Amino acid sequence: MNAPVSNPMTKAASSKGGASPVLVIDDHPIVLQGCRRVLEDAGIETVVEATGVVSGYRAFHRQRPPVVICDLTFQGSGLAGLALIRRMRAIEPETRVLVFSMHNDPVIVSRALEAGALGYVLKDHASNELFQAFDRVRAGEVYLDRRLATEVAMLRADPRRTPETQLTPREQQILARLAQGKSYGTIAADLSVSYKTVTNACSQMRQKLKVRTLAELIHVAVTQAQRQG
Repeated sequence: MNAPVSNPMTKAASSKGGASPVLVIDDHPIVLQGCRRVLEDAGIETVVEATGVVSGYRAFHRQRPPVVICDLTFQGSGLAGLALIRRMRAIEPETRVLVFSMHNDPVIVSRALEAGALGYVLKDHASNELFQAFDRVRAGEVYLDRRLATEVAMLRADPRRTPETQLTPREQQILARLAQGKSYGTIAADLSVSYKTVTNACSQMRQKLKVRTLAELIHVAVTQAQRQG
């Protein structure tokens, strides 16, 4: 994340109750540090940090912050941030969640909004956009940049688009090989990618296709292969 940018809204933001804690949940120390600096510039006096889903949930349960900035992907647990958002919102429906993620897939963005997030910011954007998104979400407003908002709107407006059509080309390649009964290791070798790349892709496909287990994912893969002849 780029260095924080001076913003004329900082003074106004500071007057909105900086004593309320903000919880940041992310497993990258540099991201946590960057978020803390942006929030401190926004007048937030108490920033609570958590580096995983479990610690994030415990911190939320203990602190009950009005605003949470949360990643979606955590090491070894795929898009577990989606379930975490749902759990936090179930406990405190008024909690305002801003997703700060590397994923620019409109399907994932849409699922984050469905889980209860009010805003979504990409990690490769400048710090002043994170500031603006935080300020909007804290005020109870939805925040998406123009491109993401357009893509999410198009996704929801097109009834012909099925979950399978939202997979990336790489995910489609992996899904086709799952239908052939190939193992993760074999798929990785076929595509010249790492084993971890395959497992992460399968985790994301389970989220997109709304299935819970590898067996269910394979069933979807076989069904799709049969439809395609």
